[in-house]
Amino acid sequence: MAEQVETLRRTPLSRDRVLHAAVALADEAGIESLSMRKLAQELGVVPMALYKHVANKDELLDGMIDVVVGEIDPPVSDADWQPVVRRRILSAREALLRHPWAPIAIEARNQATPAILGYLNSMVGILRERGGFSTDLAHHVMHAMGSRMLGFSQELFDDSRRAGRSGPADPEPPAGFPPEAAAAFPHLAAIAGAAAHDDASVVGPGCDDQFEFEFALDLLLDGVERLRQQGWTST
Repeated sequence: MAEQVETLRRTPLSRDRVLHAAVALADEAGIESLSMRKLAQELGVVPMALYKHVANKDELLDGMIDVVVGEIDPPVSDADWQPVVRRRILSAREALLRHPWAPIAIEARNQATPAILGYLNSMVGILRERGGFSTDLAHHVMHAMGSRMLGFSQELFDDSRRAGRSGPADPEPPAGFPPEAAAAFPHLAAIAGAAAHDDASVVGPGCDDQFEFEFALDLLLDGVERLRQQGWTST
């Protein structure tokens, strides 16, 4: 292993190498731990050497996001709009689950990166060219999908972003509702007991994050298809 690290450090520095090293560092320790100094140490160079390839940390983050977006599968060419969109969104989710810091970085950017713009442009193209969507309906579909189009969403019971900020860690047991809160908010307490992610010790069936994501995605896609068939328009 030490020989591999040493070999990597002897590899000429490039933008691609800098970005992939930054992605690996964020995967391991979370986005909050990422700094130009730590990245330079990981690469075995002085920090100033990085600035020949990325102008600043913002450009570094943009490049890292584009690396992750590049992992999303391209659209298949022989299917209707709905399975193609569904497959790409789930591929995007797989990519972001491999890099749990990515949703945080995407939401923090003031502007979409070129890779994100290209991905979203292709998704709108699928709606319009394969589905025959009007510009009006495609516009509203993109609003309805929101970040789900990129493979993530802010779920009510989802605390997975902790790993994106500070790196993977052993899951904490669900806090649950204290008795006084359960008495005041009985309906929330009832579903919270069933929403303890991946914890078999909690009474109830537990909650499968992937199932919940696909459940909501299919509700949206099926509803959109009905609107498309009806020739829906916002006017």
